[in-house]
Amino acid sequence: MNDGGQRQYGPLGRILVIIPTYDEAENITPIVSRVRAAVPHADILVADDNSPDGTGKIADELAAADDQVHVLHRRGKEGLGAAYLAGFRWGTEHGYGVLVEMDADGSHQPEELPRLLTALKGADLVLGSRWVPGGRVVNWPRSREVISRGGSLYSRLALGLDVRDVTGGYRAFRTETLAGLGLDEVASQGYCFQVDLARRSVAAGYHVVEVPITFVDREIGDSKMSRDILVEALWRVTGWGLTARTSKVTEKVLGRKPS
Repeated sequence: MNDGGQRQYGPLGRILVIIPTYDEAENITPIVSRVRAAVPHADILVADDNSPDGTGKIADELAAADDQVHVLHRRGKEGLGAAYLAGFRWGTEHGYGVLVEMDADGSHQPEELPRLLTALKGADLVLGSRWVPGGRVVNWPRSREVISRGGSLYSRLALGLDVRDVTGGYRAFRTETLAGLGLDEVASQGYCFQVDLARRSVAAGYHVVEVPITFVDREIGDSKMSRDILVEALWRVTGWGLTARTSKVTEKVLGRKPS
């Protein structure tokens, strides 16, 4: 992980918190309220995947009452990665300097966002981390914790990443960092999407900082985690790891990077 060296970072600029939603009607109002209270100067973009439960309509009502709340209506459920990529494009086009990933269900506590933003003043990307000293999870079943810890560990080892929480989704990016990650090539979703952006950030030489967070399991609604998401993460991470190792061997043998 790049330590940042002597690089001088510019001001953060305007901040946009991107909250993807699918059937989060009971959660969207409280999470928007908490974000507005925790970081009053930040704007919010709700990226709704045409939720059948009316989440998009509620988000429109929140936006109508608050100029700092915006809504991006998407055609249907296309996955977490696609929602974030759409949010990143929207935020970039509207001139924001910082783009934040945050869950709608309250597991990412808005009250901790100021610490992530403070760390970003000296970094390219800040990860809210459950697995560094001071980080923890609350109300998770043991099986879920094993899957998450195991997923991060496997990803770290397979990809050679010096990042403890590779799969976490509470993140603050400088917009110029995202511009250097080749987002047009990203097709991964869920856990895998977060791993993909982390590995791209490290490979690009960006300074990545982890800040401890307390992750609280959702109290309302159903988790979007599924077997398909886990399987996708396993085969994609394995493929990336094999490709990276093949590239290193080829470079060592030929004395140059493969074309």
